Amino acid sequence: MEAIDLFGETVVDVPSTEGIKYAGSKQKLLPHILSLARKVNPRTVLDAFAGTTRVSQAFAQSGYTVAANDIAAWSAVFASCYLLNEHTKSHYAPMIAHLNGLAPLDGWFTEQYGGDPGNGRSIGADGLKKPWQRQNTRKLDAVRAEIDRLQISPVERAVLLTSLIRALDEVDNTLGHYASYLNEWSPRSYKQLLLKVPSLLPKTAAHSVHQGDIFDLVPNIEVDLAYLDPPYGSNNEKMPPSRVRYGAYYHVWTSVVLNDQPPTFGKSKRRMDTSDSLSASVFEEFRRNESGQLIAVEAIRSALASIRAKHVLLSYSSGGRATAEELNRVINENGRLLEAVEVDYRRNVMADMRWTNEWVRDAEAPNKEFLFLIQKA
Repeated sequence: MEAIDLFGETVVDVPSTEGIKYAGSKQKLLPHILSLARKVNPRTVLDAFAGTTRVSQAFAQSGYTVAANDIAAWSAVFASCYLLNEHTKSHYAPMIAHLNGLAPLDGWFTEQYGGDPGNGRSIGADGLKKPWQRQNTRKLDAVRAEIDRLQISPVERAVLLTSLIRALDEVDNTLGHYASYLNEWSPRSYKQLLLKVPSLLPKTAAHSVHQGDIFDLVPNIEVDLAYLDPPYGSNNEKMPPSRVRYGAYYHVWTSVVLNDQPPTFGKSKRRMDTSDSLSASVFEEFRRNESGQLIAVEAIRSALASIRAKHVLLSYSSGGRATAEELNRVINENGRLLEAVEVDYRRNVMADMRWTNEWVRDAEAPNKEFLFLIQKA
């Protein structure tokens, strides 16, 4: 796919990537991320908040050696599938066929997340709305149990789990996250769960996968370019943090990967370890510290200061906690802003490019996405 800028010129060829419905997806930003990366010609790249790994996949296919990191277990599974696999699709075809042929099973996932079609309302036996119909959670229970029984390598397991999560994403009853579910069954929820072999990438470099807090990782890794896409939180002080925390949004994928049958709570049956007191990210924090500084802004400052990279590409939204002035100050404290790109989602183009700090004047409108190419001090 080619992206076109305001003048009708090709920005960059964008390789095909795979993922799932994700509130923080950077799929539409890929042309601009790759275009900015080319300007500094890196050999090694860190995707520090990898999420569904679309950016990591695009970097890998563009010839860079990629280190993908995210604190989420399911993100590490995706990264292992797309960055570390050395087998062909034909290697996995018999495994996928075997999983698709399993007899349905009533298990933990059906008990927690399965509902009957009934009169069209997505209600389970406990009276709560559900993300999947029982026909599909029963297949999920069977497939997930079988994956643990198979004698396979960790990377092969990651490929099968990625296939399972992507299949579940195709038949869910949500608006793209698992903090709440639709009142009536969506048309896609009536489809049968069907696993497919992911579009595996040829492994051409010594990529690496990490699962941990960014501040624990950066002292131990050095790259030419670091891409930082921290969770934004919200600049609405009245909005509860739990409404925007990614641990709460995608708790089900963690349970699918770990298969640990955790205690759950609430109407959406969230994992207990995604409660507000346990799963908060410092980047999503809406409060100020004792010095009156926004904790989320201080986290960005610390990340930029500690990252061991020649260049940093920072993604941020005007809907995040940091104001334009605060973010601009943090950037200039830690390096030189080479370019700032504002992305117009409605037109999917670069709305403007600035080589100075004038971007601040246009950043007050809601829901503007910016990319900042920074040369580290």
